[in-house]
Amino acid sequence: MSLRPTAHIVTYGCQMNENDSEVMLAYLEEMGYEWCPVAEDADLVMVNSCCVRKSAEDRALGRVGELKRVKDQRPSMFIGLTGCMPQQPGRAEEIARRAPHLNLVMGTHNLARFPELALQAANSAATVVEIAPEPDQLPAFPRGQVPGARVSAWVTILRGCDKRCTYCIVPYVRGREMSRPLGEIVSEVQTLVGQGVREVSLLGQNVNAYGKDRPQDGVTFGGLLRRLEEVDGLWRIRYTTSHPRDFTQDMIDTIAASKKVSDHFHLPAQSGANAMLKRMARGYLIDRYLDLIHRVRAAIPEATLTTDLIVGFPGESEADFEQTVQLVEEVRFDRSYMFMYSPRRGTPAADFLDQVPLAVKQQRLARLMEVQDRISLEKNQRLVGRTVQVLVEGPSPKRPEVLTGRAFDNRTVLFPGDVALTGTLVPVRLLTAHTWTMLGEQAS
Repeated sequence: MSLRPTAHIVTYGCQMNENDSEVMLAYLEEMGYEWCPVAEDADLVMVNSCCVRKSAEDRALGRVGELKRVKDQRPSMFIGLTGCMPQQPGRAEEIARRAPHLNLVMGTHNLARFPELALQAANSAATVVEIAPEPDQLPAFPRGQVPGARVSAWVTILRGCDKRCTYCIVPYVRGREMSRPLGEIVSEVQTLVGQGVREVSLLGQNVNAYGKDRPQDGVTFGGLLRRLEEVDGLWRIRYTTSHPRDFTQDMIDTIAASKKVSDHFHLPAQSGANAMLKRMARGYLIDRYLDLIHRVRAAIPEATLTTDLIVGFPGESEADFEQTVQLVEEVRFDRSYMFMYSPRRGTPAADFLDQVPLAVKQQRLARLMEVQDRISLEKNQRLVGRTVQVLVEGPSPKRPEVLTGRAFDNRTVLFPGDVALTGTLVPVRLLTAHTWTMLGEQAS
């Protein structure tokens, strides 16, 4: 039985938070901790929070409350809260007052100092609160053996966002755009490939802004993709999230010519109405967005297109909403991630006076989801009978006898198979289409 202290991280929110949790786990491994699969059994627990929507905040605070009951029985337990929620102005101090059982409350900009802060908090009688207004340095990105065999891995290439969309809290809690040096990213990818990783997903609040803050390097997002294409042993490259304003023709051409970069384009539109795009401060109108879609499809006719859409943004009329429905019908996205507008404290839109009633938002969301689900199913049904190469990620959590993986276009594919196929490319014949997944069988 190991005598090493144990740690667990509870993660909410986006892929960036998942990657931050991996970095914290690697730091903890360097500090002598080992992974514990159950939070309630761990000596140290960090809750990595999200604040993009109120429901995410409520879940994180609820988990902190649940852990208090465990700490009441085991006072030596260390509990910390990090992520975007405490990074909001004044929120960290408020949380520390409401939850004095927390040892540490730390913002997103303090990740590089996590080991130092954790040690300080472990030796403090009061909650340690550390919220830097801006990151003074990017984390060193240590890479220990994160629990479990990994076929795919997140690689952060850029942090922060310089856009100021009126609904979005991210620029306020993640700070300005800071790109990592090209050599550091390539080195990390090579290390991951050496650990058995075959696919990397490049992360950033706005990945295609990569390099803009480092003009002295002369490297764009397209240049980064071309360099990673050369990494031996790396099979696939994905990336998220893009901003339509920054998606250049060079990036499209690079992806079209690549054998490794997925032909999945996630291009958040947010609305199909120019009036809403202006109020959101998205920096483009719908004609420019559609031109980007047309250029992508001209270069890669079978590209997979997905998007984000917000319904019920302040001032959205029925006519504005109908234009969003029209956009979905015209583009025929493979999938859409649709959300009701949720006011975020500290953003301009939260103070707009013409908020849309909840009942109207719910009705609009239900209708938009119905339209998109119909289109998604129709597009997946057209793939039935094809054979695709699936990078197997492992057994399905719900059905261990069924393997799950992704095709090159990022579609999730399930098929019966031996777990020994994990980490390999398997030809799979697609047999059945669902809205979000495809079912198949291993092709001979």
